[in-house]
Amino acid sequence: MFITKKHIPRRTFLRGAGVTLGLPLLEAMVPARTAMAQTAANPEPRFMGIFYPHGMGPGWWEPAGGALGPDLPRIMEPLRNVAGKSVIFTGLWSKSAEPPEGTTGSDHWVAAAFMTAIKPKKTAGSDASVGSPTIDQTIARKIGRESLLPSLQLAVEDPGTNSSNCGEGYSCAYTNSISWVDVETPENEDWLRTRPLPMELNPQVVFERLFGSGATPEVREARRRQSRSILDSLVDELAGLEANLGPGDRLTIDQYTDEVREIERRLELAATKSTAVPQIDEPAGIPADFDEHIKLHMDLTALAFQADITRVATLLGARDLTGKVYRYPTNEYFPNGGTSVSFHGGSHHQDDPAQIERFAELNRYHVYTMAYLAEKLDSIPEGDGTILDNSLILYGTNMGNSNQHQHYDVPHVLVGGAGGRLSGGRHIHYDRKTVTTGNLLLSILDMYGIHQESQGDSTGRLAEL
Repeated sequence: MFITKKHIPRRTFLRGAGVTLGLPLLEAMVPARTAMAQTAANPEPRFMGIFYPHGMGPGWWEPAGGALGPDLPRIMEPLRNVAGKSVIFTGLWSKSAEPPEGTTGSDHWVAAAFMTAIKPKKTAGSDASVGSPTIDQTIARKIGRESLLPSLQLAVEDPGTNSSNCGEGYSCAYTNSISWVDVETPENEDWLRTRPLPMELNPQVVFERLFGSGATPEVREARRRQSRSILDSLVDELAGLEANLGPGDRLTIDQYTDEVREIERRLELAATKSTAVPQIDEPAGIPADFDEHIKLHMDLTALAFQADITRVATLLGARDLTGKVYRYPTNEYFPNGGTSVSFHGGSHHQDDPAQIERFAELNRYHVYTMAYLAEKLDSIPEGDGTILDNSLILYGTNMGNSNQHQHYDVPHVLVGGAGGRLSGGRHIHYDRKTVTTGNLLLSILDMYGIHQESQGDSTGRLAEL
């Protein structure tokens, strides 16, 4: 229980010249002698969906027992610090990602099925649809109405100059976005129409959406030229606010604003780097280095969750058939740096143990990027726990053994407490081709108070969850 003397609304924003700054949860937002769960400040559970195609190296990600201990499988080792708040699933069937009977190759264009469990409509035209809103958008409709941004869609790989037809008669929209919303459907159509939401590549644009609400492009550009922080126009507002807060809340505000300034500094540095490397054909503000890029997106997501600017986010970590080669950060997980193995090339490992091991290192790095966000959320106190306790991260893919384009035994992980609705530290196994990913999606919706009869190809709920 929190005991405080002053009370300010949870939906408090500071406004300056072209700037709207949301605040993290403060003790002063909870009325005196009031239990957190009985107040409007009780945090809504956030949601983050992260997708990487091409599966994982077989034999390198599956836990041995039912409990997650200190000895995680190699690909999952970066989850070590949040293992107690993680659930790893084995045996799930991504049936919606399978190509139609008698065809091959089209399973490369179904990333949009990740959060619908529905095979997308085969078309390369403007009628592209996945037949249902993705669960992130269903959740956003329920819990995102009171936040500045109902949802945030992020990507780390430029789609380039894709035509409307990416392959096998499937629209590029199916691989360029994992977030889809429903649109008005004519009464004579049985198939629900949906449209993709664009995934934002540029962290500078994301930052402006989060913290530059109401500012004109001219104001933002002037601020950039003057090397001014968005916080500079809020100095008086912050000083007035802090004068009425306790020492704990003042520390929270100081740490939060320090984080904002640090990300601004990194974005300015990224813009400088990008423009200084002419061979990289990317807009200013997008780091040339993947690791810097994805961590910026993760940091911005954490800030947005902390300030309750948005409660729902998705990240498309890579696109199908990508030839991306990664430089890993040098740390305890990657003492030897990067690899020359490309993502899609490495996924066709010929079932050779040595090639599978190299591919597993690449998968390990992708899990590390998700663990980076999870640990960051877990480091931010909120209510009686942390933001991770009040969040749920869904991390998954659409293949098991990618060399054979198998869509069973597909890796999925949940991290976070979902506001007390999920217990971690577990490995849950299902027999092959008995439980679809639709069952998982349906169960996730339940955690947000959204009770549907089905989701995509679901056959029921996950009782073990």
